[in-house]
Amino acid sequence: MSEPRIFREEPVSFVRRSGRMSEAQERAFEELAPRYLLDVPRDLASTSVHPEARMDPRAEYGRDPHLIVEIGSGQGHAIISAATARPDDDFLAIEVFRAGLARTMLDADKGGVSNLRLIEANAPEVLSSYVPEGGVSEVWIFFPDPWHKSRHNKRRLIRKGFGDAAARALEDGGLLRLATDWKDYALQMRDVLDADPLFERAFEGDWAERFDGRVMTSFERKGIDKGRDIRDLVYRRKRRA
Repeated sequence: MSEPRIFREEPVSFVRRSGRMSEAQERAFEELAPRYLLDVPRDLASTSVHPEARMDPRAEYGRDPHLIVEIGSGQGHAIISAATARPDDDFLAIEVFRAGLARTMLDADKGGVSNLRLIEANAPEVLSSYVPEGGVSEVWIFFPDPWHKSRHNKRRLIRKGFGDAAARALEDGGLLRLATDWKDYALQMRDVLDADPLFERAFEGDWAERFDGRVMTSFERKGIDKGRDIRDLVYRRKRRA
């Protein structure tokens, strides 16, 4: 008798929250999802990625430019701004909250953005198997859920083992960019990635300079208004042996 499959081996960095979407958001999924939202084969969970599923960037974007991945794109403000400013690059937004995905699709459509695709999935699974190995130029993680209560820290995205998934996806010399307004999470990020043999610092001093390609969002502004300092980090994927 075969052993039952494990639903997930690691805790995810989110709790799926369902809420009633507006008519416009429902319309986004009906009319815009075929253009923007990738149809990903699932494993056991609704946000999982089947381990044999693979993304074909040329089929999705119609070309082979640099691919930038943002994890936790929220309402899409940062990635839409970047995709608009950098039409020669392609962008992939990873998000699990459907209202945010809908808002991103609506704004992308309104702005005529064609170099953006979205995926509704658990980010580590996207990085560890779905995107092409070495096919991503940059991975962005801006203001991930800090899970600030100590008993919830195990849910944080950036923890021991995350570097393996990010390093698989990134090309040699590719960049992992991070930002948070929670000091203890920033310290954890730095400790984890400083100790990862697949990455090296791409900054000097204690923290990186603010990434000028990150538009100021209401989320970041809220942290500043509460008196929290924004800390950036950037790491380079070491060359494969």
